Amino acid sequence: MTAHAGLPRRLSRASPKGEQLRAILEDLIGSLQPGDPVPSERELAERYDVARMTVRAELGRLATEGLVERVQGRGTFVAEARAAQAATLSSFTEDMRARGLVAGSRVLAHDVLPADDLVAARLGLAPRTPVLRARRVRTADGEPMAVEEAFLEAERFAGLEAGDLEERSLFEVLETRFGARLAYADQRVVAVEIVGEDADLLRVGSGRAGLRFHSLVLDPDDAPVAYAWSLFRGDRYEIRLRQVRAARGRAAGGRP
Repeated sequence: MTAHAGLPRRLSRASPKGEQLRAILEDLIGSLQPGDPVPSERELAERYDVARMTVRAELGRLATEGLVERVQGRGTFVAEARAAQAATLSSFTEDMRARGLVAGSRVLAHDVLPADDLVAARLGLAPRTPVLRARRVRTADGEPMAVEEAFLEAERFAGLEAGDLEERSLFEVLETRFGARLAYADQRVVAVEIVGEDADLLRVGSGRAGLRFHSLVLDPDDAPVAYAWSLFRGDRYEIRLRQVRAARGRAAGGRP
């Protein structure tokens, strides 16, 4: 454990061992850089005289929260920092740029097809209306972050080419080339497992946690502009919310 000589030598009797180990590991991770190794289960169990099951549970919790990455046969390492979803309506490219990362795209499909019932309903179109589908892998500093499929009315956005979406933001192209006005988005987010082709594209093991966004982008008149779903790696992306409690009226008699 010479690489982590600054760790406390032992646990106290003041609180449960698992809670103390959790705090020690969180402090350690905060002092390290992404990719740095974390002490092994055996090292931690021996150092703090706790069951390896306890250590395994705490390291598993940290992995679930995206703070560490466990690599089979190699050990546990500090994970890359997660990108957080912006509070305002912004594109993936804008989000990554704001964090000092280079956003990129790899176009997997760029075609026109008949809208199925779901896409037609989202875009306010008749079923089978031609829509443009753009399927991409979104990257940050070259690392796959998300798989995305966006749907737009083909006639309205005729001329949108695959090359337009390799390095540029879809929002930027829609606004500058087509004069679209993007006001806000209705989003639904669900936790899913990443499997199959998506796992291969995102370079993660099948069954890893992901976040699937379903987004409908609307203009100031509440008219749909684009519908998209995006599957983000759960270990590289998070949602942060600031919630405000609504003011509550006073009860009868003047009491709060």
